[in-house]
Amino acid sequence: MAVDHYENFPVASLLLPARLRPAVRDLYAFARGADDIADEGDAPAQVRRERLDAWRGAVRDLGAGRPIQAPLSANDRAIFARLGDTLVRHRLPVQPLLDLLSAFTQDLDVARYADEPALLDYCRRSANPVGRLMLHLFGHTDTADLAQSDAICTGLQRVNFCQDAALDHAKGRCYIPLDCLERHGLAPAGQDTLCADPAAAPSDAWRSVMREQASQARRALLAGAPLAWRLPGRIGLELRLVVHGGLRILEKLAADGYDPWRNRPILGRADAFLLCWRAFCTPRPRPDSVLPSHHDA
Repeated sequence: MAVDHYENFPVASLLLPARLRPAVRDLYAFARGADDIADEGDAPAQVRRERLDAWRGAVRDLGAGRPIQAPLSANDRAIFARLGDTLVRHRLPVQPLLDLLSAFTQDLDVARYADEPALLDYCRRSANPVGRLMLHLFGHTDTADLAQSDAICTGLQRVNFCQDAALDHAKGRCYIPLDCLERHGLAPAGQDTLCADPAAAPSDAWRSVMREQASQARRALLAGAPLAWRLPGRIGLELRLVVHGGLRILEKLAADGYDPWRNRPILGRADAFLLCWRAFCTPRPRPDSVLPSHHDA
């Protein structure tokens, strides 16, 4: 199992109320479909950009309550027909959908991020909208709820960046801020170099980079974790499982020496019982704590 921004939609989960499962599936179909436009297949970047622009126009049409005028394929129209019904039925805002499209469009042009603020801005648009849409579905949208949801989603996105560092490197992308690489002696050699090759770089330097990035991810998860313990019923349990899943990935990354190139951390069946136990039995984590204490071993 991966920890990924769109994979964290709890699609058709038995923990979700039955009345909300179709809405979650429709939102997932939108997020996954838009991400695939940006990342999958071999279409030229301009073709991908035009299709994402059409999706953006369709979202704006839905938000304005008018028929969709944007040029869409038959399959895309089916996605938007279901999405439109869900937006109306649950009175969902369209801005999170526009934010997702903005991030996916950015993926066509931006392969690396200069510093922490630039990376966090990307997370704000690529990950946080998922949590905000879920909170709107459940009617928990006060300022504290949204802020802690944003922290969890950003944390999960950063877990994914750690988890997939090798995969992203192979695709010519780097979601480790370049100033972090520079602090650890791994700054790009020039404008045409994405980031230093982990096979040729000092392993201790790469481990230091990954340790720092994992710490940032863990800090964000723990900052948002109170929301998972505050929300009632099944949605709270669902979110606790998600938070503990992210923390568990970070545990495995630490146990493998912060080396995702040789040991990509994933969750397997053996982790299911542990995550359920933690979701039910562990106390609310403190922002300055780690569950359990051996994360950085």
